[in-house]
Amino acid sequence: MSSMSKNARICAVGSAPPLVDKGLNEHFDVVREADLEVRGLAVCGGHTRIDGAFVELFPKLEIVSSFGVGYDHVDAASLAKRGIVVTHTPDVLTGEVADLALGLLISTVRQLPQVDRYLREGKWLKGAYPLTTTLRGRKVGILGLGRIGKAIAMRLEACDLEIEYHGRNAQPDVAYRYHPTLLGLAQSCDVLMVVASGGAETRHIVNKEVLEALGADGILINVGRGTVVDEAALIKALQDKKILSAGLDVFEDEPRVPAELIAMEHVVLLPHVGSASVHTRNAMGQLVVDNLVSWFGGKGAITPVPECQTLAASKAKG
Repeated sequence: MSSMSKNARICAVGSAPPLVDKGLNEHFDVVREADLEVRGLAVCGGHTRIDGAFVELFPKLEIVSSFGVGYDHVDAASLAKRGIVVTHTPDVLTGEVADLALGLLISTVRQLPQVDRYLREGKWLKGAYPLTTTLRGRKVGILGLGRIGKAIAMRLEACDLEIEYHGRNAQPDVAYRYHPTLLGLAQSCDVLMVVASGGAETRHIVNKEVLEALGADGILINVGRGTVVDEAALIKALQDKKILSAGLDVFEDEPRVPAELIAMEHVVLLPHVGSASVHTRNAMGQLVVDNLVSWFGGKGAITPVPECQTLAASKAKG
């Protein structure tokens, strides 16, 4: 790994926040299109697929620094085989997303957006808003008990809610009840909080059977990835009253949201704003830049994705 210099060429992919643009231009020679001399990519925005075919355009590529904790738009395993390290921006957004998840749950259960509209439209003058359901006595199942999932669980504990979870494996240091199957989790709980990452492995795992297992009083909250939920099955479950409601911050084909969901007054829909505060987005952007600065400064990657941790460690030693 060579030492950092202003001449290290970085290609910015997607619409980079101003802080990222400023940091990249301060430290690197930045281009916006494929260039044979590019040694790093700064990827801001998940709509460009960064895979083996894409990186063929960059024969000298060493590192892909991606904006966001999720990186299903990057084929990290394929890039690692080519000796290319992929980094992301975990931790700095954990609290923000967890706050949003709790707020979305409360908003969905207590119908806060609907109540706000009721007042603004002058309907309170004609009578009180109908009574809503409650969080009291509910059991929340978390799908994906990683950094963000655990931060959400901590906030749910403060609401006196019982928590259970499902993931690839049981976590020995976690006191919550583990379910080896997602269906079992849904059968046991009446709120399913989806925090799972996207990709082929998790695509549509929240399906018709899982939704119906939640029951007629069940609520789905998704702050993970839209592809984890079978959107057509969710729409049908809501229409047929197989579940009570849903609060969604993510969708299968963003920014396009199905008209059927938009037409439903009893669901809460957000435009993927889990980490969307100035404070947190700046911290994420800074980490994109810091990973590149550290790498080309000979100090290795700061936050390599799991598929690249061994590769990143070996290159740092080299």
